[in-house]
Amino acid sequence: MLSRVADTLYWMSRYLERADFTARLIDAHLDEDLEPPSDAEGEDTHWRRLLAALRVAPSAGSAVNAGTVMRMLTLDPQHPASIVRNIALARENARQARDRISSDMWEQINRLYLKVKLARLESLVESQPHDFFQAVMEGAQLFHGVTESSICHDEGWQFIRLGRSLERAGAVLAFLDAHADQVVRAARTPGDLDWIGLLRCCNAFEAYCRFYTADPKIERIAEFLLLNPEFPYSVRFSVEAVKQAIIGIALTTPNRRPLRLERMAGRLEATLSFGQIDEIVAAGYRDYLLDAQRQCALIHTALHQHYIQYPVETAPTV
Repeated sequence: MLSRVADTLYWMSRYLERADFTARLIDAHLDEDLEPPSDAEGEDTHWRRLLAALRVAPSAGSAVNAGTVMRMLTLDPQHPASIVRNIALARENARQARDRISSDMWEQINRLYLKVKLARLESLVESQPHDFFQAVMEGAQLFHGVTESSICHDEGWQFIRLGRSLERAGAVLAFLDAHADQVVRAARTPGDLDWIGLLRCCNAFEAYCRFYTADPKIERIAEFLLLNPEFPYSVRFSVEAVKQAIIGIALTTPNRRPLRLERMAGRLEATLSFGQIDEIVAAGYRDYLLDAQRQCALIHTALHQHYIQYPVETAPTV
């Protein structure tokens, strides 16, 4: 596969996953039932934590509330983290790899792009914002489902899988990092709706209840989203998918096997596989999350060095 095609498939998947996760977090924070208690933290702190979870810096000197976040992260075509911009970038990458994706995939991402492009911020804020975010989430999920069932699970599919899984792992790590102080303090009562909100941000509430109980505890929530091997939004599950995709790509090019990249993914997978939440919290929960985020960034860099940006005249190093 040409490096250009691999790059477009990889970024198509990352941008779409980024838009999906952004919609998921904003929708959960807008839900009146999930607003934090007024005596716990102000609206400004609540929405600043959301921006931190999305790795977005707030505008200097401006208040951070539902209105400013909606303007910044939904339909602003110039903001690099907005939903409409990320969907537009995903569609553009899909267009460039049009011959490597199915017609159903192209129609679905084009349909989603047109839906968000035609939306208007004023009507979005004043009417039913949940409908908009639900449409984004459903559109992204439909695209993933169509992808799984309409193209061969070859090298191109592995790059799509790799992009989605690496983006998701980094997003959930940043999300957990934004709430790290609360995990360490464990200041809330077990049944606090704020913790239920954390689960719903990652589409994890029902899965958590089946795995544990309907009585959420903050350390269990952190453990579930970080270390669970079976839930698709957990960091461990995503990192294992990253490793499997890297190995799958390597099998198609055995003469250029990325041993360094495989080692990096395997190291992070082992860290998560053998981690225990009580030990992680005791040793430094925030440091653990930051180190995992750093390793995800290194995997991304190594991936580009090996498959995308390597010099034409020399083979990539392993």
